[in-house]
Amino acid sequence: MFWNDKRYYSVDYYLKQTFGEKVYRLSLNGGMSCPNRDGALDTRGCIFCSLAGSGDFAQSGNLPISRQLCVAKKQIQQKRNCRKFIAYFQAYTNTYAPVEILQKLFWDAISDPDVVILSIATRPDCLSKEVLSLLEELNQCKPVWIELGLQTIHPETSRFIRSGFTLECFHHAVTQLTSRNISVIVHVILGLPGETKKQMLKTVSHVGRLNVFGIKLQLLHVLSDTDLGALYQKAPFPLLSQEEYCQLIGDCLEILPETITIHRLTGDGPKGLLLAPLWSSAKRSVLNQIQKTLKDRDTWQGKYYIPDDITGTASYKNDCTTPEKTSDVRSETDGGSPDAI
Repeated sequence: MFWNDKRYYSVDYYLKQTFGEKVYRLSLNGGMSCPNRDGALDTRGCIFCSLAGSGDFAQSGNLPISRQLCVAKKQIQQKRNCRKFIAYFQAYTNTYAPVEILQKLFWDAISDPDVVILSIATRPDCLSKEVLSLLEELNQCKPVWIELGLQTIHPETSRFIRSGFTLECFHHAVTQLTSRNISVIVHVILGLPGETKKQMLKTVSHVGRLNVFGIKLQLLHVLSDTDLGALYQKAPFPLLSQEEYCQLIGDCLEILPETITIHRLTGDGPKGLLLAPLWSSAKRSVLNQIQKTLKDRDTWQGKYYIPDDITGTASYKNDCTTPEKTSDVRSETDGGSPDAI
C-alpha cells in the first residue's frame, strides 16, 4: 500500500489531497498555563516537559495572535512559496483558560484568510462543556484538530511521567470530541523508561482502535531543563538506538489502520537542550531510514491491522477531575506542561 512515495498515510498526503497543495504549520503561543504546573494537580509538570511547555518552536506568547501569525508566515515564506497554513496552538495546555479568552484567541487565528485549519494541543481533562461548545462552533467555520497527549495506556508509566489523568478520562474526551465531529490526534511517546516493546505496541494498537483522525508517534528525547533530564544525568537509563526505533516504527505502522493519518514519526527537541539520544537531532536521516526500513521489510501501514469492536469507548466513565481554569492566562514564562506536543 502506497500513498505517493510513502508506505504510510502521512498528514502531508492528506493535506495535499484535501487542499490541493502543501499546507504549512504555524506554531503559536496562547500564553497558557497547565493544571500540572499551577497547582491544580501538581506544580512540577510532566516529567519530560520543558520549561517552554513543549512549545520550544512556537512564537512568543507576548505577541497578539495576529502578530504571531504574521511573523510565522514571513519566516516560512522567506524559504518556501506557501499560501495555506495550520494555526497550531502548541505550548502548554491550550484549552486551560476562561472560555471568553479562548474564544478571542481561536477566532483571531481562524479569521486569517490564509489559515485553513485550527490545531489545538491540550489535555483530556481540560475540555469543559463550554470549551467543547466553542470548539464545535469553530469547527463549523474551519476544521478544528484537537491533539490529546495520551503518551501511554499503562497506569504505572502514566504515574511515573506524572500525566495526572486516567485512561478513562482520555476515552471520555475522545468520545466528547468525535461526537461533535471534531478531529482528534493522539500523541504517543515511544521509549518511555521501563516500557517494553510489547507495551508500546499495545498502546499504539489501542489508539488504532479508537475513532480518531490521526496519531503522532514521538521518540522519547531527554532535555536538560526537565525532571527526566535530571534523572538521566544522575543515572542514565537505556534509550532506543536509531535502528531499534526505525524497526519499532515499522511494527507500529503495521498494526495501525490505513485510515488513520500519521502526523509524526520521530521527534527532535531543541539541539541546545538535547541530552539524548543525540541521533534524534538528525530528523531527515531518521525519516529516510524509516522509509528504507519499510521498503526492506516490504511492509506498510495497516499490513497486519485487523478491525474489531473491542474498544467500546462510549462505555468509559468520565473521570476527569481537573478544576476548571478561571484565572487569567499566564505568560509563557510562568511555566506549563507538555500535553500533546
